[in-house]
Amino acid sequence: MRNQRIARRRDFLKNCIAGAFGLAAADNLLPFDAAERDTATTGSRVSIASDALLRGSPAGAVVDSRRVLDLLDHAMQGVFSSDDPAHAWAKVVRPGQRVGVKVNTLGGHGLATNLQLVEAICERIQGAGIRAQDIVIWDRDSAELERAGFRIRIGGAQVQCFGTDRVGFEDELSSFGSAGSQLSKILTERCDSLINVPVLKDHDGAGVSMALKNMYGVIHNPNKYHPNGCDPYVADVNMLPEIRARLRLHICDATSACYEGGPAFKPQFTWHANTLIISEDPVALDYSGWQIIEHKRAEKGLKTLESDGRAPRYIATAADAEHRLGTNDPKRIALVETHVR
Repeated sequence: MRNQRIARRRDFLKNCIAGAFGLAAADNLLPFDAAERDTATTGSRVSIASDALLRGSPAGAVVDSRRVLDLLDHAMQGVFSSDDPAHAWAKVVRPGQRVGVKVNTLGGHGLATNLQLVEAICERIQGAGIRAQDIVIWDRDSAELERAGFRIRIGGAQVQCFGTDRVGFEDELSSFGSAGSQLSKILTERCDSLINVPVLKDHDGAGVSMALKNMYGVIHNPNKYHPNGCDPYVADVNMLPEIRARLRLHICDATSACYEGGPAFKPQFTWHANTLIISEDPVALDYSGWQIIEHKRAEKGLKTLESDGRAPRYIATAADAEHRLGTNDPKRIALVETHVR
């Protein structure tokens, strides 16, 4: 894989906020200290792939479909230590399955899961042997999907796309800890495997919103779970058995990302990071994404989320002995950084 490095971080947050090493040329990557790179780890892999030319040269507003497919391939190869993206996808889905692609469209067109990225994901899923009609792109509301640029498609031999509003929620509650929720029938009736495609963004209550919090779009009562910075609610929602049984991969869209004022789209706080962050471990992904946001906040002269009273405590809860959803220990996170040229 081109220009790829693996890093185990020590004092990760301190170095990110200090900005001692600066951002890469694309102005979007985590700073890496060469002295701290280490290929030996028993923890979780987080692949961070960036392409400074993702929107062309000079940069335009729209992501280039060919380049985002290439970026996705590099990020997948980084997660699965493979030189063949088809081999990587074969570890995520298998022929005969019904696959859900859970996007995030709350932020509207300016801060929703990128359409070209989702098209690239669906192309690779089909390449892994999944029929187009067995793939469903979904979120909580069809109108929000349409506002984000997705076209509603129901029926026929094509990739499906619609919101939970079209099918409703299960009658029975699914429960764990503080969470008791009805789940989308798209999840329970249409998905054998689930690929989670959130957006890298700040959140006014939770601190950040990425892989773990995107599961709030699966339940009927997310409004109930916002007190106390969404802690322990985010972790408990992710422990619901129907979710845990289906989640296979997390592809965090940082083609456009938000460092302040989220989760709604505020153009003054949004930047084109031209980056994908992929992991099988949602906790490691969220921890790593949190550091990217902190670094950007420091660059812009903003307080840390801790100082702002919004540290994402739910990430540590998701990693604790009761939940074990992944690791937030930087010594056990192997960051695989790829610059696509």
